[in-house]
Amino acid sequence: MDAAWMSEDEFEAAVDAALEQIPRSIAKHMDNVAVFIEDHYVPHAHEDPHTVLLGLYEGIPLTERGEWYAAGSLPDRITIFRESILEICETREDVIEEVLVTVVHEFAHHFGIGDARLHELGWG
Repeated sequence: MDAAWMSEDEFEAAVDAALEQIPRSIAKHMDNVAVFIEDHYVPHAHEDPHTVLLGLYEGIPLTERGEWYAAGSLPDRITIFRESILEICETREDVIEEVLVTVVHEFAHHFGIGDARLHELGWG
């Protein structure tokens, strides 16, 4: 499906809504992390050129940070890939659900939760 069927503003609103659903008791522990929206993932030279990602966490999970971390570290980066999500969804409701799953999945990585555990929990 053509990714142009949902505007960038509508997609951004879906990401914002997903972020709002993160309980305050969890959100208050997020530290030095920024969320971005990009059209699609561009695989690195060592990756399969056909790699498709819905989201990506880049950074140092909270569980791996030491005292050294506070000394000027750049924010962790969570990227949600708009076109990749729109291409697999058929309705706005599908997009909202997939964005929520993707946001939760990537923030779980920020908290040090790996893919295997996320799949066990149904957030894979």
